Amino acid sequence: MPRDVIILECTEAKGEGKPPSRYISTRNKKSLRTPNRLEKVKFNPHLKRRTLHRELR
Repeated sequence: MPRDVIILECTEAKGEGKPPSRYISTRNKKSLRTPNRLEKVKFNPHLKRRTLHRELR
């Protein structure tokens, strides 16, 4: 299969002392557009706003 299951974790919650939110998503293994860690803006329910989530390895 050309897709990987990845976990996205909030980058801003640790600095504010709250638990980080995590999302599960997929990415294309062979994509030339995203060779590094994937970043998406998702909603963090603990902070009650949209924050940057980065792929865990």
